[in-house]
Amino acid sequence: MLWPGTMPKSARMIDRPSSPDRFNEEAATYTVRGSDAPDIDAGVAAIRETLNTLGTRPGVYRMQDARGDVLYVGKARALRNRVTNYTQVDRLPRRLQRMVAQTRSMTIVTTESEAEALLLEAQLIKRFRPPYNVLLRDDKSFPFILLREDHAFPRVQLHRGARKIQGQYYGPFAGAGQVRKTLNALQKLFLLRSCTDSFFNNRSRPCLLYQIKRCSAPCVGRIGEADYAELVQDAQDFLGGKSTKVQAKLGDAMTRAAEALDYEMAAVYRDRLKALTFIQGSQAIHAEGLGDADIFALASKAGGMCIQAFFIRGGQNWGHRSFFPVHTAEVSEDEVLMQFMAQFYEDVPPAPLILCDREPAETLLLGEALTQRIGRKVRIEVPQRGDRVKLIRQAQRNAVEALERRQAESSAQGKILAEMADLFGLEGPPDRIEVYDNSHIQGTNALGAMIVAGPEGFRKNAYRKFNIRKPETIAGDDFGMMREVFERRFARLANESGPEDEAERDSGEWPDLVLVDGGRGQLNAAQRILEELGVEDVPMVGIAKGPHHGREGREVFHLLDGRELTLPVNHPVLFYLQRLRDEAHRFAIGAHRQKRSKAITVSSLDEVPGIGPARKKALLMHFGTAKAVRNASLEDLQRAPGVSSAVAQTVYDFFHS
Repeated sequence: MLWPGTMPKSARMIDRPSSPDRFNEEAATYTVRGSDAPDIDAGVAAIRETLNTLGTRPGVYRMQDARGDVLYVGKARALRNRVTNYTQVDRLPRRLQRMVAQTRSMTIVTTESEAEALLLEAQLIKRFRPPYNVLLRDDKSFPFILLREDHAFPRVQLHRGARKIQGQYYGPFAGAGQVRKTLNALQKLFLLRSCTDSFFNNRSRPCLLYQIKRCSAPCVGRIGEADYAELVQDAQDFLGGKSTKVQAKLGDAMTRAAEALDYEMAAVYRDRLKALTFIQGSQAIHAEGLGDADIFALASKAGGMCIQAFFIRGGQNWGHRSFFPVHTAEVSEDEVLMQFMAQFYEDVPPAPLILCDREPAETLLLGEALTQRIGRKVRIEVPQRGDRVKLIRQAQRNAVEALERRQAESSAQGKILAEMADLFGLEGPPDRIEVYDNSHIQGTNALGAMIVAGPEGFRKNAYRKFNIRKPETIAGDDFGMMREVFERRFARLANESGPEDEAERDSGEWPDLVLVDGGRGQLNAAQRILEELGVEDVPMVGIAKGPHHGREGREVFHLLDGRELTLPVNHPVLFYLQRLRDEAHRFAIGAHRQKRSKAITVSSLDEVPGIGPARKKALLMHFGTAKAVRNASLEDLQRAPGVSSAVAQTVYDFFHS
């Protein structure tokens, strides 16, 4: 079985000695390089040299340019046959001809089967994000509900990321909103605790959740372990699709309580039944009897594509999400769907049944790979009749509507970017906009922040934080902070390629426009910094608040040529620039708060060499605070329990040197 982040033991890698790959350290390596000139003959020559030592086993190949960056990742049943096709240039589509022209080396990884190759291909695509592969733009992880099993009274919580905690995971959910709605239902229905273990262990009386009938208060013994285990089993039945069984059980309990004249308890069961009925009736898509399934539908229009995904678990709709794959030009729809599903299931466990509105390319191979991925049978079907066709049509309708909304937004965004280019005298609509801001409190916990935006919106995976750490930067000096941020951001790019290197610009690293939060002084300082680095042709604009500090939308825009511009308060470009600036503020302030919160938990004892957690705890328990330890005499330190004379001397010398 091939798990994410691993490679089959049978795989054999042929690579450059300097490759950062971690898949197979014992693999033989070699490098194939042609001329660095961007011509197709050099690319074909590099591919032919690879063919000299290439066999017909299944595996994965990577095309790399002169800098070693990955251009394309592909898989093959017979590597030699597949790679040979790239030497027949006249038969290739124009997109692949451009790729061959840039190719200067190849990396080969052999596998035992084509299914393993497909899984490895998806893994490498997500890792390297090559420009000639179909890519998922959305990299956000999916949330799960975790019912923990590492405590006598299991806790239910939202979970993202690696599934390392012992317990049962239910998901994926399309978003955190669906998870929170389900968690609220679980609290009302089954009264399971959601508090942390430390909070649980230190309670002496029930918390507010018990008072509002959302927890059974096991922390203070209001429910026994056996009765709580029964509630946990009911929650597992509900999340596993057996809601009818839970509903019948609650109904019987309400009837018995009413017959016993215990109307207060009957009302409790009635409220829990109402919560269950609400969840059952709030499904946007009904899939009773379907069990666990994933539903995919693809829509394409005017060169754009959208894939709509619905997640059905236990016959319940756990939400849906729209995906907009990129690099889909000259790629067939069935191939896009197959590539999407292979990458999508790299991080998400597939359902046993996958329903599609069309046959993905290589359906049998994809099903075999997913079966190998999770160790149980996965079926991929295209429904032709019945209720499942209704589900597919609903997914198709959502895909079309999502694509039309996105294209309408992109059209408006493109118009705004074109107007901005005219306003600021840019060569064309900017593809990459970088916005910089600083955050600190009287110079403490200072950092700089950079956000990135483009035609498709904010590129949050490109955001960066810069901790201000140079000793010559004076606390609270915004100009000095800007200098350090710009030096660290642009010096590396300038050293690697220089502004004149078009290949580097084409990679999207160089900004088409830099926005600086500040007036003429900040803009001139930023310009001087870039000139010192040899970067002279990056357009920059300063955004300064107006006379009323921007409350009326009267921001002043400072240009490098000395002009100052203001826009009408209802101008779309003004709204867009304000959004960029506000996002930079939000990111900078959030990063500063995280840094400040982390600093609060740091003790001066952490810096003392040789003081581990146990001795630190002993000192704090004896003296009360780190300040008291710092002011203690050597004799007092030696009297602390668990602290030897040598350790006491070390602590004393550290604070009194």
